[in-house]
Amino acid sequence: MKPILVVEDEKDIVDLIEYHLKQSGFPVIKALDGPSGLELARKEKPSLIILDLMLPEMDGKDICRALKSNPSTQSIPILMLTAKTEEIDRLIGFELGADDYVTKPFSPRELVLRVKAILRRKEVPQEGEKIIQIGDLMIDLDRHRVTIKQNPIQLTSTEFKLLVELASKRGRVQTREHLLDKVWGYTYEGYARTVDTHIRRLREKLGSSGDYIETIRGMGYRFREEKE
Repeated sequence: MKPILVVEDEKDIVDLIEYHLKQSGFPVIKALDGPSGLELARKEKPSLIILDLMLPEMDGKDICRALKSNPSTQSIPILMLTAKTEEIDRLIGFELGADDYVTKPFSPRELVLRVKAILRRKEVPQEGEKIIQIGDLMIDLDRHRVTIKQNPIQLTSTEFKLLVELASKRGRVQTREHLLDKVWGYTYEGYARTVDTHIRRLREKLGSSGDYIETIRGMGYRFREEKE
């Protein structure tokens, strides 16, 4: 298994994260500043990056932007570390392609659970449809690939799983709480905005095919059988 990269400037936090990840069987590499973290990410292609948003020399948002704009690193999942007061930074991080976040101070156990949940999202379902074709949109579950009119669409692992969850149950309303449970692996009302942010970004990436995703006011979202 490729290592998990921890990019955090507070050594005590790095050591805490490293200890708990290794206890759960994950190899770890680490960087204490932004430029070193970006260099390690490009060189090692880790299985996941735990990224603090407030870093010296180069902040986490710039690192996220650089990684997601590079085809060789854009598929690496990113878990953000943020302070409770940094909601706007979390939303910006999601817009840039981060998969999830944990607020400081955090429970090491929760962080490890989030890591495991993100890595599970990269797994391809073994039952049901292997190809989902709706209009010009094609979702290939085996290849983890999405195309529109045969043009590839680059999605994060979270965006891909969210799209699969919606499209595989097209015509049915899915609540934010259900999507949190199925896609993120946890349920908590306070994280509902996480779903909304990812839906907005997914619609943008899908272009006109984003119209398949319908907002059901006061309930959640539904994937249409056909575009209106």
